[in-house]
Amino acid sequence: MSKDHRVDEESAYSKHDYPLIRTTDLGFIPIPTWLRHDPADKTASPFWLNYVFGLASTFTVANLYYCQPLLIQFSQYFDVPYKEVSNIPTLIQGGYAAGILLISPLGDLVRRRPLILLLMFLSGSLTIGLAVTRSLVVFEVLSFLVGVVSVTAQVLIPLAADLAPPSRRASALSIVISAILFGVLIARVLAGIVAEFTTWRAVYYVSIGVQFAVLAACYFVIPDYPAKRHTAPASEGRLTYASILWSMGKFAVTEPLVIQSCLINFCSTACFSNFWVTLTFLLGGPPYNYSTLAIGLFGLLGMLGVAIGPYLGRVIDKLVPWYATLVSLVFLVVFQAVQVGAAGIHIAAVIIACLGLDVFRQTQQVSLSTAVFGISATARARLNALLILSVRSL
Repeated sequence: MSKDHRVDEESAYSKHDYPLIRTTDLGFIPIPTWLRHDPADKTASPFWLNYVFGLASTFTVANLYYCQPLLIQFSQYFDVPYKEVSNIPTLIQGGYAAGILLISPLGDLVRRRPLILLLMFLSGSLTIGLAVTRSLVVFEVLSFLVGVVSVTAQVLIPLAADLAPPSRRASALSIVISAILFGVLIARVLAGIVAEFTTWRAVYYVSIGVQFAVLAACYFVIPDYPAKRHTAPASEGRLTYASILWSMGKFAVTEPLVIQSCLINFCSTACFSNFWVTLTFLLGGPPYNYSTLAIGLFGLLGMLGVAIGPYLGRVIDKLVPWYATLVSLVFLVVFQAVQVGAAGIHIAAVIIACLGLDVFRQTQQVSLSTAVFGISATARARLNALLILSVRSL
């Protein structure tokens, strides 16, 4: 690392801790020479790498939401009522929750580069099954499995925090977290547009191509990084899969900052989701009576709020993360009050509330992650999983 880049606990590997320069991933895939980890090389990772992490996060998270605009087409193709195809989004989200709980904590146990590449390969491969199957049961099973392996973003978030210097950690996190929100929005827009002019299968063919393209890009840019078990505190003993899951449970009930952050995350997400769900009914009824298209365009305001995220990360870098969380809470209350008090009077109030809630909800997510990641440099994958599960429990 550069001289002005403080070496964190997690990056202080010695040749004794990590004696060999790895040359392959998964035992047979060669690692490009410029990406192999050399304990003697202390050069800081380039900040642009976070944008690659963001790209990968966008198109893996998108897997979870392609199905939502396609449910009517699924019902028609499989010749089943809406009630049956409505299980598909539930299954894929359930799979995602299982993946966060059971797979993403592996980031604290194994090398992240092969884990990320394997997850992306499995995600793209399973999507092939979604594109070609003619059985609803098979489609539902594959949807669950796609959700399980679509946790690449939740492995990349702690990795971005590990590679960034402390002075720019919030900036790095804001890029990846913004990309995740972009994935949610882009998936719905892309699926709706493609399915409007072709069949629902084309959506998944596009997804397959994009995922394997991003996989190829990641192969050539994601550096090899030692497993964190080499620097785990002696108090943790020898890290195993069972021990990291057990320690997650301990963090959830014994670490005050984790408990507070999860409660804030849960409550804020409930309010934020309530805003977006009820917005359709507000804009579709009097006094606005907007068309479906006009209501859909409000999603662009969400994209604008997401785009501001990386700039807010720079501000959070200059603050104590917990203070940034509290400031965000105050502004979220203010903009929610604008929505409650004036949304039915003038559309300007809705636009202001939409932008304000998006911006400060994202600021809150970044600041919470930054604060919680400071608890333990060797347990960030587990801490991140707890934060995300507090949202997924809704």
